This record gives sequence, C-alpha cells and structure tokens, in this order.
Amino acid sequence: MTLAPREADSVTGVTDRPLRVLVIFGGRSSEHEISCLSAAGVLRALDRARYDARAVGILPDGRWVSAPDDPDLITATGGRSLPSVVDSGEHAVLLPEPPGDHALAEAISGVDVVFPVLHGPWGEDGTIQGLLEMAGVPYVGSGVFSSAASMDKGHMKAMLAHAGLPIGDYVMVTPRDRQRNDEVRSRVTNLALPWFVKPARAGSSVGITRVTDPLDLDAALAEALRWDPRVIIEAGIAKAREIECGVLADADGTPIASRCAEIRVRPGRDFYDYEAKYLDDAADLIVPAELPVHIEDEVRAFAVRAFDALDCEGLARVDFFVTDDAIVINEVNTMPGFTPISMYPRMWAATGVDYAELIDRLIADAVRRGTGLR
Repeated sequence: MTLAPREADSVTGVTDRPLRVLVIFGGRSSEHEISCLSAAGVLRALDRARYDARAVGILPDGRWVSAPDDPDLITATGGRSLPSVVDSGEHAVLLPEPPGDHALAEAISGVDVVFPVLHGPWGEDGTIQGLLEMAGVPYVGSGVFSSAASMDKGHMKAMLAHAGLPIGDYVMVTPRDRQRNDEVRSRVTNLALPWFVKPARAGSSVGITRVTDPLDLDAALAEALRWDPRVIIEAGIAKAREIECGVLADADGTPIASRCAEIRVRPGRDFYDYEAKYLDDAADLIVPAELPVHIEDEVRAFAVRAFDALDCEGLARVDFFVTDDAIVINEVNTMPGFTPISMYPRMWAATGVDYAELIDRLIADAVRRGTGLR
C-alpha cells in the first residue's frame, strides 16, 4: 500500500463544503461487535449538513471493505445477538468486494478527518493511529504512544504509578515470565484474593477470570492466554464501588472531566463481565453516580491527571474503584464504547454535552491537532 502524505493546507481551511469524515469500525479484536454498535451510533448522529460521512469496516480477518453510510445496516444482526462486519449475506454490512491497496489509500487520503471507532488491539492500540500519522490524515482520539501504552494494562499502571496516581496491586506475566513459573507464583501469592486474571491488552472484560482459590490459577491463566500472550493479575479490592469518569479535550486541548457514573452488578454475577455488559442486562448504570461532592471532585481530578500522565488526546474513560477510605484507578480507555447508551456519552450528557455535540467536539479537536510531532 502506498499512502501519500496530505498536502500542506490543513482541513481547517475547508469552508466551502461539508467536512469529509471517515468512520472506521469493526476490526480484528475481541471487541469487534461492540465497535460495530459504536460506529452505528456515530454515523446516525453525524449531521449530514456539516459532514460528508463515509464508512469503512475491518473484517475479523483484517480485510478492509467499503461500507454504505447506513447505520441501520451496521446494527442489522440477522439473528446474531450482536452485529459483525461481513462481506456477503442477507444482512451484509459492507459491500462485497474489498478495495485494492490503491483504492484503500485513496479512501484514506481523500478524507479530512478519520473517526476510528475501533476497540481493542489492532485499532485502539496505536496501530491505526500510526497508519493515519504516516498518511498525514487527522483522526479522533489519542496518538500512537498514548494509545499503545493505555491499551497494555501493565504499561498503563506503571505510568500511572510513576505519576504518583493510586493504583491497585498487580503482577504482570509476560511470555518470558512464564519460563520462570515458580517465581510468578511467588509474586502472585502476595496479592490479596480474589485475583482477577486478565489479558493485558483486551477489553470489554473478555478473557477475565475471578479466582478465589489459588489452585484455579492455571486454568485462569490459560483462559487469558487465549486472547493475549501478556497477562495481568490484579488483586481484588474489598467493598469497592465501580466508578467511571469521562475526559474530553476542550476547544484548546485542555482536558476536562465529566460527571461520574457508577456500575452496580446485580446479585448472581461475580463481576461486570462481557455478558453482564452486553447480553444479559445484569447491571444497573447510575448516571450521575451518587457520590459525595468532595469524592466526585477528587475522582474527576484523578481522571484528568491520568489523562495527562498517559499523554492522552481527544477523549478517554477512566475507571475507578472507590471504597470508604480510598480511590484507586483501575484503567484508562482511549476509545471507550460509543453507542448513545454507552457510559462515556451518558456521562457527558449528564454534564450538559449531548451525543451529537460530543461527536462535533471530538472531530473539531482532531482537526485542530492535525498530525505530526506535537
């Protein structure tokens, strides 16, 4: 593929036509279906008087295919519980023939700004960001380094700790670590039970196991390793509330925090897993969270500090555990779920920024930043 860099004139100079916005969605990660839902929400909300909207889907096997500008096709499931990018069939989301390399290069180079609504590896982790940087095409969200560092839970926690932010106890298990299995077990036994064994670079709670008996560790590691050769084991935090906060770049790039939200998992679930999030309606999402004002203010301040510590841009959702005597940052998501009912847009709606305005602000921020070293 040959991607020509953009001309020197910036998209900020475009005034005589709608801004050409390319929404890229789907992808190779375990969050493929969630990306489809997010993209449908974005396409549905884009004001066609202001934007010339285009769409490209990435199949689970990595092929790119042109998509019609029709969010109803993206959400058509054809009997599936969640949608997927397909290239044929009655409910095909995308056109049947993937473009060649030249057509793909033209598709990217011909737009003013890209909204990469991709979650997880091969999208949220700096890969698509690097492609767009090389092509000189502005895009919504964090850059290459921040996306990559935030995607890897181990690197993310190390950076947050270095910035003096509160994180929970954890142990990283890399492919080299697994060659020293006894040493890993020794480190893990110092963590408070229950343990949460996770793929280091997955999202939507895919591949996570809650371990209450150390004898179950091997099975939990095997499940996490199905998704990622890097695994993180986190200590449980007793009597913690799950609190989230959105961060958004203001008009000049200054990060600002939304009202907070709380996730309350209903009885019968050990934790907020994939099924509880997307399939079983097994959690209550409370927006805004019922927190004392001083606690919410502290959470919001931590969210902005985490955004800065990881050098994020555009947007992020920061997830916390809050107890009676502590606030702990769990993780930072640089491209959180983006359906109209996802937590990130709902938190901003509670703060006074509706879904369509949120998208407008993110696109304007991408245009303002442009590409290149900054």
